[in-house]
Amino acid sequence: MKWNKYRLKTTTEAEDIVSSMLADLGIEGVQIEDKVPLTAADKEQMFVDILPEIEADDGIAYLSFYLEPEADTEAILADVRRELEGMSAYVNVGECVIEESETEDVDWVNNWKQYFHQFYVDDILIIPSWEDVKPEDSDKMVIHIDPGTAFGTGMHETTQLCIRQIRKFVTPETRILDVGCGSGILGMLALKFGAKHSVGTDLDPCAIDATYENMEVNGICREQYEVMIGNIIDDKAVQDKAGYECYDIVVANILADVLVGLTPVIVNQLKKGGIYITSGIIDDKEQTVVDAVKAAGLEVLEVTYQGEWVSVTARKN
Repeated sequence: MKWNKYRLKTTTEAEDIVSSMLADLGIEGVQIEDKVPLTAADKEQMFVDILPEIEADDGIAYLSFYLEPEADTEAILADVRRELEGMSAYVNVGECVIEESETEDVDWVNNWKQYFHQFYVDDILIIPSWEDVKPEDSDKMVIHIDPGTAFGTGMHETTQLCIRQIRKFVTPETRILDVGCGSGILGMLALKFGAKHSVGTDLDPCAIDATYENMEVNGICREQYEVMIGNIIDDKAVQDKAGYECYDIVVANILADVLVGLTPVIVNQLKKGGIYITSGIIDDKEQTVVDAVKAAGLEVLEVTYQGEWVSVTARKN
């Protein structure tokens, strides 16, 4: 089968937030091309003796994504352009020219295997199913995640910020809600940290399938972790199914602009004294999220940082 390929010209400054936006719109398998120098962690992931020479960073990034021929490409591209226009108010998104071409079908999910290898987040080993746990890691906390069509392997700074905050506040009685669960990594790690029950919501049907697949690999049953599809911000059926004032922790690793709309709604799902953990916030949007959290009547407990990303943790008093 042939696919329609779209190549979006943006900036290296905006590539992470634009990639996240595309994922929120249900666009899967985004490929990034840029000239940003490799970090030490990047080099560790490349099993070659001599690294290729890369031209000097010119600040330009290309994001390629693929749509099936039967997809409503006109509507999808209109959504992408609308989101880019909104982003341009707070980040340099560049030219945003989108080139269209056609490409043959490939095995996107399995092609990840040549790039994704086991890594650590603090003392947690995150490992794909095609690699083995080394003997020296036998005492580590291990979680198996296969990258595929759902967002969230644990490599991104925003996910790592959430992991550390969840670990800080989880107890054996914790019921946690993950809004935008993606691969299910946060809900599964909460259970491994000792939480009693996890619930996840997502807009993308692929996230539901990915979460259940990852749960099976990690020995987590559906009685421990329930996932549902839908927009909890404006879908009362999803709000009702998730339940009200029943979560000790709500975590949302989503774009700042989405958090602004989510926060006054999600306080209804939090118990009194419950913890609200947000991430996916680019550094210059920190105050926007802090203001939204305070406006919803929550007490800001902590703001943490990793790279250019921010996590805001608050409590419902």
